[in-house]
Amino acid sequence: MPNTSDSIFALSSGTLPAGVAVVRMSGPKSFQALAALTADVPPPRQAMLRALRGQTGDVIDHGLVVTFPAPHSFTGEDCVELHLHGSRAVFARISQELSLLGLRLAEAGEFSRRAFENGKIDLVEVEGLADLISAETEMQRKLAVEQGFGGQSQLYMDWARRLTHARALIEAELDFVDEDDIPGSVSDRVWADVAALSAEMTRHIAAAKTGEIIRDGYKVVIAGPPNAGKSSLLNALAQRDVAIVTDIAGTTRDVLHVDLDLNGFLVRVFDTAGIRDTDDIVEREGVRRAITAIDQADLVIQLQEIDSPPQQDKLQGLPEVLNVGTKVDICGQAQRFDLCISVVTGEGLDQLRGEITARLKQHWTGFSVPSRERHISHLREATEFIKEALAGHHLDLRSESLRAAASALGRITGRVDVEQLLDVIFSQFCVGK
Repeated sequence: MPNTSDSIFALSSGTLPAGVAVVRMSGPKSFQALAALTADVPPPRQAMLRALRGQTGDVIDHGLVVTFPAPHSFTGEDCVELHLHGSRAVFARISQELSLLGLRLAEAGEFSRRAFENGKIDLVEVEGLADLISAETEMQRKLAVEQGFGGQSQLYMDWARRLTHARALIEAELDFVDEDDIPGSVSDRVWADVAALSAEMTRHIAAAKTGEIIRDGYKVVIAGPPNAGKSSLLNALAQRDVAIVTDIAGTTRDVLHVDLDLNGFLVRVFDTAGIRDTDDIVEREGVRRAITAIDQADLVIQLQEIDSPPQQDKLQGLPEVLNVGTKVDICGQAQRFDLCISVVTGEGLDQLRGEITARLKQHWTGFSVPSRERHISHLREATEFIKEALAGHHLDLRSESLRAAASALGRITGRVDVEQLLDVIFSQFCVGK
């Protein structure tokens, strides 16, 4: 665990060289170091142009300087930002000077960890910021904003407050049951709300699929017999050559994939080996991997040449299968398929993209969803404790179950008992964040 009393610095902008390099400092020596570099400390939150000089008096660079006094900063400590020219040499010299002034290079995620430990953000917001930095699609950005700027945390804290209120009424009945001004029973006021809360949390957990799809992608597997056009379809959807295409059956022997952005959603499309019986040991392994990919898919596109005889449906029983006929430019339309396509002329490809998007959106429940397994695990734990409370008979035991449920919710935001998680969570950040 890093020493939180140290003053730290890091490059917080992109890889050098770049047009601008942002160097961030945080800690008690930040303003002192700035004064040594520029001979003064500008007013808070005002960008001022300054010459930065080394200890020998030579000018290192001219840049903008911004100060953020504690506690009104991202980390809750005194913070400084230096906006310099994005040269490797400039950053190397600034790093050298800051080290001589008693600052050290920050570890991965150390700025965010200090913000958490100083009460500026909670763990859900921390994870949301990490997701925002790595977001590649519009939906990933929107989900990260919902979580990174407190929307999701507010929901969990409201639930915890409702549990605390219920416990307070229960404790009142337990402690003051003989007093005239305490109701003889709090059941009507407490347990109806607890039951409603349990239903809300259950619906929230059920929406986890939306968060999984946004963060990790909607998994679409192209399956079918050899030479059905699976690799050609992957290349057509990707609009580049990803997979090798030949007339030889069994060319594809591993699972390949491309990532697509469809209407702001991340869609992962997988090309698989043709499913057939074979004596080739390598191809047999490819078939095994194809079956595994199919089992893990959100949607399976089952390809078959339109003029080929109908084959036994080996994908029967899967929840989402789209039957697609290929080579419509040669064979014409066929009613036995959900839709027909041609990767040569492009016919049907837009319809296929639209069908994938439509099926994806069937899972859509909005952005207030759990998006990490850690959140889902604690939410399930909390709902189990609430069920215990609802099913119990002794008020003191039912109150303890509600306390345990609130504690499980607190572990999501980091309010209680999360020390062992912190190194794992913050190590996923880049240095400088």
